[in-house]
Amino acid sequence: MQIWVGLGNPGPKYALHRHNVGFMALDVIADLHGFAPVQKKFTGWVQEGRIGSAKILLLKPATFMNESGRSVGEAMRFYKLGPEALTVFHDELDLAPFKVKVKRGGGTAGHNGLRSIDRHLGPDFRRVRIGIGHPGHKDRVTGHVLGNYAKAEMDDLATMLGAIGNEARWLAEGDDARFMSDVALRQQG
Repeated sequence: MQIWVGLGNPGPKYALHRHNVGFMALDVIADLHGFAPVQKKFTGWVQEGRIGSAKILLLKPATFMNESGRSVGEAMRFYKLGPEALTVFHDELDLAPFKVKVKRGGGTAGHNGLRSIDRHLGPDFRRVRIGIGHPGHKDRVTGHVLGNYAKAEMDDLATMLGAIGNEARWLAEGDDARFMSDVALRQQG
C-alpha cells in the first residue's frame, strides 16, 4: 500500500490558493482513477483506490498546513508503513509555475507542511513538487503562496493537473522519471 498526501489548507476560502495545489492534484487523481468516496479519517479526508496493481490511500490533512505531519503520521502508523510508501504533493516556490518534479528526501525549503511531516516522519519520503514560481522578493512570498491562481493561469493549471492525474500510474509503479517526462509532454501538447 502507498499513501499519497496532498498538502493544503481546509475550507472553501483556501480552495484556489497556490498553497492548495496538492489538494487539487489529489482530487484530480481520485476522479480520473475512480477512487472510493471521501471518508473522514486520520484527522483528514481519505479516499481509497487502485492505480494499476497498486493500492493507494489518498490523504488530505484537515489540520491546516503547519500540522500536516500529525495527520500523515497517524495514517502511516495505522498501516505500519515506512517513508518509502509515502508520496507528498506540494507547492514549490523554487520551480517555475506548472513545472512538476519528483524527488526523494531533501530539505523543506521553508515549506511548513513539509517541515511538519519531516518532524513526524523524517525527510526520506517522495515529493511531487508542483511549481508555483517565486514572486521575486521574500516579502511577497506569503501573499503569493496564499493567493488564488489568476484567471489567466486557469488553463495551464487544468492542463498540469490533468497531466498529473493521467500519468499517476508511473508514480504508482515507482517510475518517477517516466512520470516527469510524460507530464511535461502532455503540457506541451
